[in-house]
Amino acid sequence: MHGFYNKLLSIDAGSRGHVVLPLGEELLARTLGGKGLAARLLLEHNPPGVDPYDPENRLIIAAGPVAGTGIWGSCRHGVFTKSPQTGLFSESYSGGTAAEPIAAAGYDAVMISGVSDQPVWLEITPAGVEFHDASALWGLDCYETEDAVKEWLQANRPQAKRSAALVVGPAGENRVAFAVIENDYWRSAGRTGVGAVLGRKRIKAVAFWGQAAKSLAHPEMVKAFAKEVAAKGKDDAGVKAYKTKGTPMMVDVMSHVGSFPARYWQEGTVAHREQINADALHGRCQVTPHACLKCFIACGRLSTVKQGRHAGLKIEGPEYETIYAFGGLCEVETIEEIAYLNDLCDRLGMDTISAGNLAALAIEAVRQGKVDYDIDYGQVDKIAGLLNDIAQRRGLGDILALGIKAAAAELGMADQAIHVKGLEPAGYDPRVLKGMGLAYGTSPRGACHLRATFYKPELSGMVDPETIPGKAAVFVQWEDRLTFFDTLILCRFYRDLYQWEDLGRMVQAVTGLELSSGQMQALAKRVLDDTRRFNLREGLTVADDRLPKRFTSEALPETGKAISAEQMEVMLSEYYQARGWDAEGRPPEA
Repeated sequence: MHGFYNKLLSIDAGSRGHVVLPLGEELLARTLGGKGLAARLLLEHNPPGVDPYDPENRLIIAAGPVAGTGIWGSCRHGVFTKSPQTGLFSESYSGGTAAEPIAAAGYDAVMISGVSDQPVWLEITPAGVEFHDASALWGLDCYETEDAVKEWLQANRPQAKRSAALVVGPAGENRVAFAVIENDYWRSAGRTGVGAVLGRKRIKAVAFWGQAAKSLAHPEMVKAFAKEVAAKGKDDAGVKAYKTKGTPMMVDVMSHVGSFPARYWQEGTVAHREQINADALHGRCQVTPHACLKCFIACGRLSTVKQGRHAGLKIEGPEYETIYAFGGLCEVETIEEIAYLNDLCDRLGMDTISAGNLAALAIEAVRQGKVDYDIDYGQVDKIAGLLNDIAQRRGLGDILALGIKAAAAELGMADQAIHVKGLEPAGYDPRVLKGMGLAYGTSPRGACHLRATFYKPELSGMVDPETIPGKAAVFVQWEDRLTFFDTLILCRFYRDLYQWEDLGRMVQAVTGLELSSGQMQALAKRVLDDTRRFNLREGLTVADDRLPKRFTSEALPETGKAISAEQMEVMLSEYYQARGWDAEGRPPEA
């Protein structure tokens, strides 16, 4: 089928062997690659109940069928496995420039099993895979590792004009449950601990390059479609907002509605908002809009700190989620210090959302006398010390490295820990945006804002946040379309530009398939059913779809708002019905 190579590269890190397996036309037509393909591969190849750190737990890297084409928002790749953070389906996506070399290597997906007996890095090309000794790279941070791998490729592979290096840092090496896989310095497959799985396999980096090119069903149609979308994007208000202020604009938006999580989810605003918002970033740092390949939105903020002890620090960010995690939950009071903690997490290779949540939980543990450690809200250097302790598995850091669910249980704080399925929420408090409660509860990877981005319709007035009956039906529409995005692996910020009709034209232009909106929705439903089946097989129960106690029992002090357990039950019941699942959240037989 056009848009695919019909190839799966299966690698055994233990034996250092590999085999190229065919991917059938029917499978690709039913999944469209990306998340859909990965879910089928994990169901087929992962042993039921396998430990995430077991050699038999597969890690899958995939670029979608639109990667390497002229489609806007297509330069993204996904990493899929069983999560060490949640024990459930793990999906994480990253942008930057990596997806194009991944696609040029000539495979629809790369599946890695086994554990190497010594540190290695992998070089993946159309010829297969070559294993390289990574002993000298072990212990290096993410930036240093990416530099070293790319310098080696430049010196030894002159034919590799464009390459990608996906790397792990010390956090991945040491199996921190929320370790990331990074590329392009600041881009991360950031949630659910995919870096810990790669590190457990003793793989320090995976590099891609090649000259393979997939065929397109209608090349001229792809060009025309891309030109039309670019023209439409010029006048789009959302595009202008992201290009002007990036995701940090959400600090003011969420603070205005009292849904900016603060002081470990006890409050909904911070007094120092004007020191950490988009205006602070643009006023106190030198900022240049920065885009991934094949993107005209340029939401990234390439920022250089102008003054103070971090003067000269350069980073892409901080993004809104990092600002909320450190500036809100940990009450770090300036954008420069948040940038510093962001840079530290990027170097160590750990997710900033989980890191900020765990640092704030640790602060609460100290305040409540549950642990002896010198740290408090707003103490940047002590928070930085804790992040290093987590990455190196030292003392309290060793406990926090287990992830929020296990760490909270160890600290005697299970009833205070804010997570769903072991994953902490993003910076949208569901006591205000109640549809986000449903989003957090039902996301297959745990509390996640990106699987449906349902904050958008609630904040924009498309959906009343306080209305409960009927909300699940609207939510399902958003989730279906954005699940379809994940099969193609498209950037979320093109959600307003790519409606079902646009997606149908895109698929036809690239693959040749002519799909109605109903057929695309049915495909998305199959993917969601598959991920649910995977999670049920791995021990998920309906209780895991519920929200943490604080959200249903403690109102926010600024607004008095909460989301009741009864409201959540109504939304979940309607959601299961809309999905065609039974009352226990079980989909029908495949």
